[in-house]
Amino acid sequence: MAITQKSVKILWSASGGRCAFPGCWERLCYHEAEEAAPFTLGEMAHICGDKPGANRHDAGQTAMQRDDYQNLILLCPTHHTLIDRKENEAVYAVEALHAMKADHEARVLERLDQEAMKTKSDIARAILPLLELNRQSWAQYGPQSDLAKAEPHNEAAHAVWVSERLSVIVPNNRKMAAELDAQMALFDAGEQATITAFLMHVRSYEQWVQDAIPYAAVRRFPMEFEDLIRGLADGGT
Repeated sequence: MAITQKSVKILWSASGGRCAFPGCWERLCYHEAEEAAPFTLGEMAHICGDKPGANRHDAGQTAMQRDDYQNLILLCPTHHTLIDRKENEAVYAVEALHAMKADHEARVLERLDQEAMKTKSDIARAILPLLELNRQSWAQYGPQSDLAKAEPHNEAAHAVWVSERLSVIVPNNRKMAAELDAQMALFDAGEQATITAFLMHVRSYEQWVQDAIPYAAVRRFPMEFEDLIRGLADGGT
């Protein structure tokens, strides 16, 4: 038995083409890729494993039940691998994955209801407070702040900056990126280029915070993005 086209369509549409793992929201289908054909990253993971020995395998399921929409969850490759690691079976049990899927699909419906009423100005007004909070955090505690310049070897001050990156800047960046990615079609080509530069900054910055890349590889924050958001928030179209 294989996953039917009906189950595929229901799963992808109910999931909004996004990873269902909490906090991920990664886009799993790309229609516009530079010099490449459209492609998908999504993986239809079995909640009850499809083969004997797989995590959460239920020998009592029929082949049809095993490949049905009800037994599938749409994930990015990273989180599909995570839930299927043998050592994680107790953490990502059947009930937990069903709850994860239900919460994600409810969120997709909620966002669709909200998106119908949004304009570029609405989005900018929602993003601006997060952008301003990040800017204030950088100005107050970052490496170019008065505090850092006055006391460059102050370990307590550096610890505060590390905490600000993890608890303020990265979460705010994720929220802004999710909002912009979901609403990209509202913006014209020039605005999309500016937003894309910001999204590249967000991804590289978080990779640096996680020690995955050196600071030199971080895409610098594009000031034109802040100008765009402030202009739209002030009533620009």
